[in-house]
Amino acid sequence: MRNGAPAGRTTTSAIEFRDVSLRFISQDGNATVALRNFSMSVARGEFVAIVGPTGCGKSTTLNMITGLLKPTVGEVQVMGQPVTGIDPRIGFVFQADAVFPWRSVEDNVATGPLFRGKPKKEAMELAQEWIHRVGLGKFGKHYPHQLSGGMRKRVALAQTFINDPEILLMDEPFSALDMQTRTLMQDELLQLWSGNGGSVVFITHDLEEAIALADRVFVLSARPGTLKRVYEIDLPRPRVMSEVRYDPKFVELSKHIWNDLREEVVIE
Repeated sequence: MRNGAPAGRTTTSAIEFRDVSLRFISQDGNATVALRNFSMSVARGEFVAIVGPTGCGKSTTLNMITGLLKPTVGEVQVMGQPVTGIDPRIGFVFQADAVFPWRSVEDNVATGPLFRGKPKKEAMELAQEWIHRVGLGKFGKHYPHQLSGGMRKRVALAQTFINDPEILLMDEPFSALDMQTRTLMQDELLQLWSGNGGSVVFITHDLEEAIALADRVFVLSARPGTLKRVYEIDLPRPRVMSEVRYDPKFVELSKHIWNDLREEVVIE
């Protein structure tokens, strides 16, 4: 069990990057190396955050876990097997709202179970349960345009967690929210994750967000992205976002990680 993660989780790797490099060839024939010699192991039930300067390959790592991109060199494994395509055990929360604007909240949340073959009655009952879990019990019949940004993000979390993902990939999911709403959503995420037991890879530009949420923080260098350092976040769980930032360990970690990042931003 890592860093106070919920009981029952094993240390078997959910995700494994083994000396992965990724090179893009542009239309004019020029080669760009996005990621170089990157290795990372994520245990089952572990929450990992990846930080680094713009263009260093953070989102690229997520695309290789889903199979949307294939490494030029090295190997990516999910649950001990090489990635060959989209894995139904993986959930994804994007920066932009991935909701259907023509569907109500309950229909949006029920989409995953219906797509996976659940009977409509069962899917709708499950959707109602998750809508209540994320605090939108009074808004099931509303449409996305009738919701605030934070409420739409709650819909996105319900859409993802209703499928009970074993791996959750999150690409700057809260970056567009105001600070107060963002803090509430971070707490919401931690509560849902603690009950789910899955592994999380969380991409963010917000250093404090990474430290407050994660068990470990991976720092990438400027492009081509290489693994510069891994920080163990030895802060007790459960964490309350509005409080953990005042922990002396949090402040010390922020200083060390920022020093690493500042060097890369200057390079950039």
